[in-house]
Amino acid sequence: MSKIQVNNTAALGQVIDQEQVAALRPAAEAAALKLEQGTGLGNDFLGWLHLPSSITPDFLNDIEATAQSLRSKCQYVVTIGIGGSYLGAKAVIEALADNFAAYKPATTHVLFAGNNIGEDYLYDLIDLLKGKQFGIIVISKSGTTTEPSIAFRLLKDMLEQQVGKAEAATRIVAVTDARRGALRGLATQEGYKTYVIPDNVGGRFSVLTPVGLLPIAVAGYDIKALVEGAVEMEKAGSDDIFTYATTRNALYRAGRKIELLVNFNPKLHYFAEWWKQLYGESEGKDHKGIFPAACDFTTDLHSMGQWIQDGERTIYETVISVGEPAHSVVIPDDKANLDGLNFIAGKHVDYVNKMAELGTRLAHVDGGVPNLLITVPALKEKYLGQLIYFFEKACGVSGYILDVNPFNQPGVEAYKKNMFALLDKPGYEAESKAIKAKLGK
Repeated sequence: MSKIQVNNTAALGQVIDQEQVAALRPAAEAAALKLEQGTGLGNDFLGWLHLPSSITPDFLNDIEATAQSLRSKCQYVVTIGIGGSYLGAKAVIEALADNFAAYKPATTHVLFAGNNIGEDYLYDLIDLLKGKQFGIIVISKSGTTTEPSIAFRLLKDMLEQQVGKAEAATRIVAVTDARRGALRGLATQEGYKTYVIPDNVGGRFSVLTPVGLLPIAVAGYDIKALVEGAVEMEKAGSDDIFTYATTRNALYRAGRKIELLVNFNPKLHYFAEWWKQLYGESEGKDHKGIFPAACDFTTDLHSMGQWIQDGERTIYETVISVGEPAHSVVIPDDKANLDGLNFIAGKHVDYVNKMAELGTRLAHVDGGVPNLLITVPALKEKYLGQLIYFFEKACGVSGYILDVNPFNQPGVEAYKKNMFALLDKPGYEAESKAIKAKLGK
């Protein structure tokens, strides 16, 4: 198997049938045509659609050179960003990394900040970096987003105090707007190396821009293979994409409002977090949209398994199944056999995991949970690139079937307005007065 595969057989029969899925095929084809022709809602944010095939070897070489420069100077490189400005990179790095890399010697560790406003988190990070050689990748179109701006202000000041302003400038890379914004102005003033976030690529679709590629390269992974996989999926045709998009929309119309993205490999935890933002922010509009949730199996079978098996029938599952593990571990024989496990002695751990996966899928389908299966040959850069592009394009198609704009996110501003009003930010005087009256202050 040289690419990811999609199978919806176990999603059919109880809640929907093949006819209902097939009935949505024309809508999927029309959605794909809107993407290609740029005639749908949000058409000013379609830069991701043919991004993989537009990336040049010289561009990737430049990113790799910058990554190597940071690696040569830094024990830690802190990637500062929130939402799509960090989740894609985190997803790929975690999927490829040694599970215990944080506890083992490494040339360079990639850390993340600016994705929360946790005071203790920032304190602990600053404490870790004291006296250490570190660098910063700061990712923001505007340079004024609250969470990353706080983290960058703190870490920039710390880095300049530790190594001096001139040297700090060689250890800070800004990924930002081409022309505008506070971060672009600062980067020009200080002489930081910069990369551009394309105007026509939204944050949740930006993992194959320098937003994701640079941190992934700093972590030591093959960004050329990642892009190669995405190019393959871009050129592969849309059958699997249509299968996924039409099946999930048919299930939604039949009352299945929650999609559980399930994995049986703990390395995919953050891939699911990236997927949750991609689909939640793209489809949750106009009081519509499938709610994206995720579980790590078999771990979460011991917490959520009961609900999934016997709870309200408003869910369906999409299982990401990894074909081959990277390593081999065989279960030994034990003469005493006190744990009763000699029946699997001599078996690979992954074989047991695969039987748990199959048994779980069968049990959940029997319990009335439709099941889509996405098979990934292995957790390697090429296949992750395929999976990223698959989900991105399927998201665009699915959003258009749902009849929403998949490329905006107007709802995320509501909490920010309240937060700024409560913080008495200049320009929010009226909002501050109103919200304080509402709270009885």
